[in-house]
Amino acid sequence: MTSRHSLKTLLLLLVALAAWFSNALPSPLGLAPSRLQADDQLRLRDICRLKGQEENTLQGVGLVVGLRGTGDDKVDPTTRALANLMMSLGANIQRDSQGLPVLTEMKDMRNIAAVLVTAKVPAAGAQQGDQLNCTVSATSAKSLQGGRLVLAHLYGPRSDDQQVYALAQGKISLPDASQMTEGTIFNGCKMETTITNGFSNDGKITLILDRDIASFSTAVEIQDAINQLNQTGLSAGQGASDTLVIAKAIDQLHIEVGIPQAYQQQDVQFVSLLLDIPLAQIKKPKRVVINEREGVIVIGEDVLISPVAIRHKNLTIDARPVAGGFAAIDTDSPKQPRAKLKNLVDALNGLNVPTSDVIAIIRTLDRNGDLYGEVIFD
Repeated sequence: MTSRHSLKTLLLLLVALAAWFSNALPSPLGLAPSRLQADDQLRLRDICRLKGQEENTLQGVGLVVGLRGTGDDKVDPTTRALANLMMSLGANIQRDSQGLPVLTEMKDMRNIAAVLVTAKVPAAGAQQGDQLNCTVSATSAKSLQGGRLVLAHLYGPRSDDQQVYALAQGKISLPDASQMTEGTIFNGCKMETTITNGFSNDGKITLILDRDIASFSTAVEIQDAINQLNQTGLSAGQGASDTLVIAKAIDQLHIEVGIPQAYQQQDVQFVSLLLDIPLAQIKKPKRVVINEREGVIVIGEDVLISPVAIRHKNLTIDARPVAGGFAAIDTDSPKQPRAKLKNLVDALNGLNVPTSDVIAIIRTLDRNGDLYGEVIFD
């Protein structure tokens, strides 16, 4: 027996032993295997979010110092900003008759740059003192390499809100060597106030489904699954009227759920129970997503194509569901009169057809109305 065959036999033996031990040993935390499998089930929290629990952006302008001659070319705005900063810190700078700094005293400012600073506040909010990452983007500087952001004030997205929500400063990291004008300061943004995102309004919460699974039928299925809580009961000690749940699908994205009377003061507990509802497998929309730049094609399992004959360059493929059709296309099932796009693409890949040609074929099928699904170019 060769060493290669011996290694293969050993690997098979190890896999068999691992499978035997996984069945023989007790489950972690004392849970039965059936319970562990149940915990892997799709739940409501996996496919939706709560309205009001959204990510927010803080933004501001600042100055970066310590550059190596790669700062701003147009020095007047940057120099003026630096002069104002220095005066606020007590520096003695000559002023004109109107009290403005005399910029002619400040020359050769290529080592500084004006920048835009942004930070993302998580959907769950942030507490005063939390430290977040922030992004620093140059306005006209050639590179931010070696730069350090001077203390900058960050405001909310609304121009009429002048509250300072956070302060940002620190050394700029440039993780992408091809992008020298935008960098990150890790943990460089310190929250100056607490931001909380509410999730209930007038005794109701609104669920927003993920767009990749949102449809009218899915919204109705989830509405019915929530209303079935009235049969199982939310709490053994409460009356039926106190725990009555009423869910209503507003459209294919939004489902409105009333908070039961018994949970009006325990809305967090109610949301926890609600989002833990197990769901049957959700049928995803028939969709094809194509990223031409990266050459990536993602095809939904149920995307079908019409019975067509395809000729592209020197290639001819018959995708009609008849006996003797192309072997890589699934045409045997009587319940599926049309071929799957996935099988067609598998066949093309088997023939080493370039990705650009596969994308061209999908585009033509869609334009001709022979593809049953949504095609999205990312």
